[in-house]
Parts: sequence; C-alpha cells; structure tokens
Amino acid sequence: MSPTLDSHGAGEVKRAPPIIVARDLVKRFEGPDGAPFEALKGVSFEVAAGRLTALVGPDGAGKTTLMRMITGLLRADGGALHVLGHDAAQDAQEIQSRISYMPQRFGLYEDLSIQENLDLYADLHGVPANLRRERFARLLEMTDLARFTARPAGNLSGGMKQKLGLACTLVRVPDLLLLDEPSVGVDPLSRRDLWEIIEQMIAEEGLSVLVSTAYMDEAARCERVHVFNKGEQLAEGTPGELRAQVAGLTYVAAPREGEPARDLQARLIDAPDRIVDAVPSGGEVHFIRRPECAADSLGDLLAGCEARAREEELEDAFMLLLRAHEEEVKPTAPEQGGPDQGGEAALSSAGLEREQDSAPIIVVRDLVRRFGDFTAVASTSFDVRPGEIFGLLGPNGAGKTTTFRMLCGLLPASSGHLEVAGVNLRQARATARRRIGYVAQKFSLYANLSVRENLEFFGGAYGLRGRTLRARLRAIEARFDLDPQAQSGNLPHGYKQRLAMAAGLLHEPRILFLDEPTSGIDPLARRAFWRTITQLSQEGVTIIVTTHFMEEAEYCDRIAIQDAGRLLALGTPRAVREEAGPRGQDMNSAFIAIVENARAHERTRAAAPESVA
Repeated sequence: MSPTLDSHGAGEVKRAPPIIVARDLVKRFEGPDGAPFEALKGVSFEVAAGRLTALVGPDGAGKTTLMRMITGLLRADGGALHVLGHDAAQDAQEIQSRISYMPQRFGLYEDLSIQENLDLYADLHGVPANLRRERFARLLEMTDLARFTARPAGNLSGGMKQKLGLACTLVRVPDLLLLDEPSVGVDPLSRRDLWEIIEQMIAEEGLSVLVSTAYMDEAARCERVHVFNKGEQLAEGTPGELRAQVAGLTYVAAPREGEPARDLQARLIDAPDRIVDAVPSGGEVHFIRRPECAADSLGDLLAGCEARAREEELEDAFMLLLRAHEEEVKPTAPEQGGPDQGGEAALSSAGLEREQDSAPIIVVRDLVRRFGDFTAVASTSFDVRPGEIFGLLGPNGAGKTTTFRMLCGLLPASSGHLEVAGVNLRQARATARRRIGYVAQKFSLYANLSVRENLEFFGGAYGLRGRTLRARLRAIEARFDLDPQAQSGNLPHGYKQRLAMAAGLLHEPRILFLDEPTSGIDPLARRAFWRTITQLSQEGVTIIVTTHFMEEAEYCDRIAIQDAGRLLALGTPRAVREEAGPRGQDMNSAFIAIVENARAHERTRAAAPESVA
C-alpha cells in the first residue's frame, strides 16, 4: 500500500496503520496426556499493510494456530489480537467478511469442474454477477487453467489443484490474504507459477499477504519474515537483516575425489559441537560453523576437503536460530541429526553390508503403463545398483508415482520387463514384495494405536513372530528414537514419518521405497530424515525416493526426471545439472530447464505437420 500525504503538512508521509497487531498472544490446547499445552506463548508482533510477510518455523511452531486465530476460527486464551482494526475475539464475522484464507488442505469440490468450483466460491463470497466474468477470466489466465474449465477438480494434478485453490480464494479482492503453506506437495514448476500469481496480485492490486511456508527460498521473496519455534517468536526482520545474523559463519566444501557429498555432509552434521548445519548443494556441501567454534578447528571433519567462505542465505539464519532455541529449550536433549548416528548398535542384527557385486538390484526395460487410452508411463528404462540412492523426480502428473507403484509390485505393467531384488515382477510380485519396504506419501498409521502396537501390526504383516519380532521392535525403536507407549495420532508430523520408515524397515528389506517422505515437514526434520537415509545406504540398503524438494536430489547417487510419462534425463546430479546447460546452476533450476525444454520441443514437434500443411 502506498504511503499517503498528511493533510496537516505538505508532503509529510503518513503511514497506514498495521493490519495485524498481536500483543502477548496465548493459545492453549489440551495435550495428549490431558495437561494444557501452550501452542502460542505470549507472542507479540505487527504486520504492515500492503506487504508480503512470511511466517516460518518447524512443525509445532504455532504458525497454523496463529493463522486460524487471525481468521477468527480460534479465540485467544490470553493477550490481544486486532486484525484490520477489529478485535479478533469480538468481531470475527467482520474480519472474515474482509479476508481470504487458503488453508493447507483447501476444500475443493472434486466432483465439480474448475468453473463450477469458481462459481461456488463466488456465491459463498457474494461476488456480484457483473464482476465475475472479468474476474474469472483474469484468474484463469493467471493460473493457466482456462483450457480446462470443464475438467473435474478431482482429475487435476496436485499443482493444478493448488492453483485452482488460490483462484477460488481470490474470486474477490480481499483486504488481507492468508496462505498457509500454499505450495506444499507441489513440484518446482507449479511452485514457481503459484508465486508468480501471488506477486502479480500484490503488484497490481496492492494486496496485503501473510504466508506461512516451509521453503526458505519462498520466505526470501517476502519483505518481512517472522521466525517461530515451539510457540515463540525467535526473530523478525527483512531477509537481509536475518541473514546478517549468520555473517562470517557460512562455508562451502568440496568432497574428496570419489566421495559422495552426502558422506561429507554426514561427517559435518554429526559434529553439533562445531557445526550448526550442513546440506549437500551442487555437488558440494554448504555448512554453518558455530559462532563459538574457531574457523581453524574443523580440519579433522573436513579430512582434506577444500572449504571456502560463501555468501549467507536465509536458510542459514533460520537453522542457526532454530538450533540455538532447541538447545535453550532442551539443553540435555540428544542431537537429532539422525537417530543412532554411530549406526552400528541399533541394527547390528540386520547384517546389512554393501553388496560387492555390481549387478543391478532393479532392472527396468521398456516399461509401459496404460490406463485405457492414456499412457501414464511410456517405454522407460533404467537400472539401480545395490546400496544406491536413486531419485525419481518429475512434475505433478508426470508418471513418477505410477512408475513407483509398478516398482513396488502394487501395480502391474502394461508391457516391458521389470525385475526387483532378482524377481521378475510380472511373474512373482508377492515374492518381490517380501524383499522391499515401502513408505507411502500418506502412510496408513493407526492413529488410535500406540507406536509399539503399530509396529507389532506391521511386523506381523511381514511375517515376524516371537523372539525375532521382539528383537526387531527394540532395535527399530532405538534407532528412530521412538517412545513405544506414545499414541501414534498425537505424534508431530516428523515423528510420524520416522514411525512410517521404522515400519517399512522392520523386516530388514534389501530395498526401501520412499514416496515423497519429507512432504510437509520442516528443514530440521528433513535433515534428520536424510541423515538416516545416508546411514541406511552406507549399510547396503538400496533407496528409491520421490521428492519435490530438488535440493534433496543432491543426496542421490543418480536421478531420473520424468514428464508426461517419458524419461527426460538420467544420471548423477552433476550430470543432470550439466545437461540443463547454463540454466542448471542448482538442481531446482536444472529441473525446471529440462522439463521446460522438453515441453517446448514437444510443442514444436506437434505443430510441425500443421506448418508443413
């Protein structure tokens, strides 16, 4: 929102009042044990009008609770909250008439078409008929959905559903737009499109937008960022102001010849007394030195690897703030860089050693899957070696989940050869499934059962009994730092993912399939999750993983990129970045470049006969 001129003074700037003012805000819920739990602990902050403002923080930070309080869906248990000049406790209806809110699971009506969903939300918001035509046309053009208005929402890809949800949220022009993790679970192309729409609406209509996000590159687009953890605000400021807190502490190191970047990353992140954070990036490792640790004291961790200073990023500041707060809240808590980081005790009974022969453990040749006239996977071929981490990437609707389900033996191929763990899946799917572990994107935990009861159930399903089952339960619970008595439905999302992976590893499979295992979880939980994956790979377990976090592809030995059922790229992360050419500075930009180049080539090829005619 532009500043206005004060009528009492020529040219004097008068600032608009903040649209959100929170003072000592408290919100309590009943915890799993019946005791009160404070989701917000005396939070105070302001949000200026006409700005793009971000809320960031890990699972359980209080972001969604705060969003729901701003909308008037939850009432504070202490403190004061004013939104658009109204008391949120007293004037919730007035606030709701002036805001638009897109929650994490936006309520599209899947049996209705795109146009019917837009009409319905326009009716709910009382948008006059004479304004709808122009508004709908603009939203459909911005979201690139104009060609699909008759398509049922249930038949849309994940990215298209998110864009339709945003369009439905914007059928009227609100005074305040609230977006709760709008891009979770969508691919980089769709994520980029969503943010282009948001930024265009801000530029053209002066929208005030408050967004919560797990992506630090998204938060870096915002004018102001508020960092939360465990119900407390840790810091606020511009991205530049927050980055300044980690100045002089950020480095990049190149691994030794032949050493995977993830092994160097594991060595660094396993030294929390000296290292705040470490993550593979572009074939190297970005890491943060602890402020109290001397720069020349890292020699044994680097073990001859070359390290140099690098420019700090917003995620560096975020991780520094989180680590410091976690240590302040739980000074004696074990580091969660990965359960049982030593690695030899918890699963010693597994006897998992990296296989010496180089024969592929997965062989895919000319794999095809059709659904009626639609070809979801078209003549795909690749191999996976024992102990390899293999990433299967692609936009929403690219065919990677179909490929994934065929590899797991959950879906038969229409044609082609598919061999997993030495078994031809067209002939013996049940035999192959006994040799693999599978963690679905929406893992079916039984919320009313304890951790131990869930593991006992899945252990029985895998044929484990008696003493063998009891030994495996003790080992797997220790490895993943799980409380056997905790009720599964009350676990934080990151711990649910741990439990899901524990269940998939109970029967000591040779291959572990992970379908978007870190979707919706924060950077802290993702670091812990991938530390465990690295260790499993070192022990000889073969990992097949799908993900929409392109930086996670850097943990993989090789990756395959699919789109429209076709294999576009296959190789090491470095080879794929090089294949993308000048646009492939990092894996996210390389992914976008490869997919866009392939789509442009396909459009040119499809138009060629018309040109000739």
